[in-house]
Amino acid sequence: MTDKQKKVEDIMNILEDLYPEVPVPLNHTDSYTLLIAVLLSAQCTDKKVNEITPHLFSKAAKPQDMIKLTVEEIREIIRPCGLSPAKSKAIFGLSQILLNDHNGKVPDCMEELEKLPGVGHKTASVVMAQAFGVPAFPIDTHIHRLAWRWKLSNGKNVTKTEKDLKRLFPIEKWNKLHLQMIFFGREYCSAKAHNPERCPICSKYGRKALFN
Repeated sequence: MTDKQKKVEDIMNILEDLYPEVPVPLNHTDSYTLLIAVLLSAQCTDKKVNEITPHLFSKAAKPQDMIKLTVEEIREIIRPCGLSPAKSKAIFGLSQILLNDHNGKVPDCMEELEKLPGVGHKTASVVMAQAFGVPAFPIDTHIHRLAWRWKLSNGKNVTKTEKDLKRLFPIEKWNKLHLQMIFFGREYCSAKAHNPERCPICSKYGRKALFN
């Protein structure tokens, strides 16, 4: 086993010990409500999204109900999540497309998901992983930061980070690891006020630059 392989194994073991169970942070009941919640989470905290979605889903938890609302009504409900003009148009637009092209169902296909308004690669990856159980490694800001800090990727961009992590970690671990890393990033390896010496992983494998 190489040093890199040993580090990868060690990181997986640490994350598994800390987070043997990892609930999906965004409250949802099916693939559609998950898709909407993930879309709303762009530049917004999961906590805030979970405060907003009960009101939204009480009015429209299915695409056929969502298109009965106006874009302005959706925008008013989701305003606290930020970027409400673009998000409300995307939610209305993708709901129409699901009804017109997919019999009202969220497609379990990355390519089709990425065609939907407001749905980028990361959002599509989350839906594939958490709604359909298809192996994916969604890269959010937490995971991008951690991959660089732990010298698993060079941090150039999220596309490179995703490619590196998929190469390093077993495919059957991706869906759980993605959630474990998010929880770890929030609790132990935050963007601000981070003390590498107190971080269970950075203290062993973090970049030396972090200690300067």
